[in-house]
Order: sequence, then structure tokens, then C-alpha cells
Amino acid sequence: MANTKEIKNRIGSVKNTQKITNAMYLISSTKMRKAKEELERTRPYFDMQEHEIRRIFQSEIDITSRYFYPKTGRRPAETYAYLIITADKGLAGAYNHNVTKLAEEEMGKHKKTKLYVVGEYGRRYFQRRDYDIEKSFLYTAQNPTFSRAREISSILLEQYDNKEIDEIRVIYSDMVSEFLTEVKMMRLLPFDRREFWTKQEEKNEKDVHFEFDPSVNEVLNRVIPGYVAGNIYGALVDSFSAEQNARMTAMDSANKNAESLLADLQIQYNRVRQAAITQEITEVAAGAKAQRKKRIKEAAES
Repeated sequence: MANTKEIKNRIGSVKNTQKITNAMYLISSTKMRKAKEELERTRPYFDMQEHEIRRIFQSEIDITSRYFYPKTGRRPAETYAYLIITADKGLAGAYNHNVTKLAEEEMGKHKKTKLYVVGEYGRRYFQRRDYDIEKSFLYTAQNPTFSRAREISSILLEQYDNKEIDEIRVIYSDMVSEFLTEVKMMRLLPFDRREFWTKQEEKNEKDVHFEFDPSVNEVLNRVIPGYVAGNIYGALVDSFSAEQNARMTAMDSANKNAESLLADLQIQYNRVRQAAITQEITEVAAGAKAQRKKRIKEAAES
């Protein structure tokens, strides 16, 4: 059994660890709140872009754009691009594992895939498993900004426009609630034109006529890149918020485990200390008894 000094050292070590987990909990909470506030400030811009795309489709019937499925329906893609969003760090429960697991399952369904990774964890994970990574975006996971999202979208759009890839998918984490995080896969390109058409808008704006210069397809092609970047930015912020929430949950669990461990160690310390005191009292009593017997014996001999 450990002595009191060893137990006290362990109690001190647990308390120091608890200070770190408490600090990480507070930091994650602050980062998540700031990221969500930034997304809410920019969301109206992207909502308006989507609204304008819908108005274009409601005003023009014959629209042919490389960014949309043809009217005849979807055609099977040959090369799929996957943008995988992970974290730069661990200590976030199963957050990273769930993303990489879904990514491997989805990529395994297709013969030709290209991999784009956000986050150091994902980069190392796929490198260890000998996946060919087309592009790894450094520092983006911990700093999701619209400029970084635009950088990612420009690279993906360039390859899409050059017909090097036929379909782009994003796998990321979405914080559904404080207690629930889901891994989602979003088809980024091409769009389904039915996603930009609602019966209510058709009723309200079917008679509105717009003029497009130089052409409706050119206007649409100018609008789509910004909308794609907005979707990527939303996925980055959602993933970042989910990561911070997962880390908060993990650190809260660590704090509770530390409290439980400290309680057990305190009980163990009290028992060892009491046993040591009892042993000292027993030794003193035994010594006093031996001295008393010695004096009685010496008195009898004299």
C-alpha cells in the first residue's frame, strides 16, 4: 500500500491536471461562441445569394450550367472529390474518429476519388493509411474564416471547371444540440436545380421578369462560386463548433472523473494516515509497557 507522501503527491498531480481540463473547457466554450456569432453575422449574405439563385431559376426556364445537374436527371460521376474536415488536435472524444470513419466508408464506394483534408488529425490519419491527399489545408480547422473557405473553394472549383472531378462532397460534423453532434455528408457540386425551387416562391414570383447581362448563364456562373465558398465556410464553422463542444464534453467528463478520483484518494489517504497513527500509538503503548515491565523487574531484583 502507498504511504501518505505518495498519495499526497498523486492528489497534487490530479489537482494540477484538473486545472488544465478546466482551462481547456473555458477556452473551448469561448471559441465556440465566437465562431457561431461570426457565422450568424455572415449568414444573411449567403441566404440572400441562395434567394437570388432561386429567383433566376423562377424567371428563366432554359438554364444550362456546369454547376447544376441537367434537366434530364443525374448522371453517375466518374471522379469524386471529398473535402474532409477534422480537427488539428485530439482530446475531443470521438469527434475525429466519426469523421474519418464515414470518409473511408464513402470513398470505398467509388473507384476514382480525390481527397482534400482540413485539419492536422485528418492529414496524419490518411497518410498513415497510405491515402493520396491532393491538398491539405493547414491551420484552417482552428481558424475558420471566409477567406480560407474561398481559398478552398477556388481550388475545388478550378478542378471542377477543368473536369478533373465530377462531383464534390464535404464530410463534416454538425452540432445539432449541446448534447448531440452528427457527422454529415453534403454534396457541394453539382447542385440539383430542384433544391432552388419552392412552390411558394413559384406562386409569388412566377410573373416577374428579369433581364440578365450578358446572359443568365454568365450571371449564374458568377454567383455560384461565392455561394459554394459560403457553404464551405458554414461547414468549417459547424465543424469547429462541434469540435469545441466535443472538447467541452470531454473536459467536463475529465473534471468529473478527477473529482471522483480525488474523493477516493482522500479516503485512501485518511485510511493510511489513520493506520499510521494507530501503528504509532500501538508502538508507543508497547514501548511504555516494556519500560514498565523493565522497571518492575529491576525493582524486584534490587
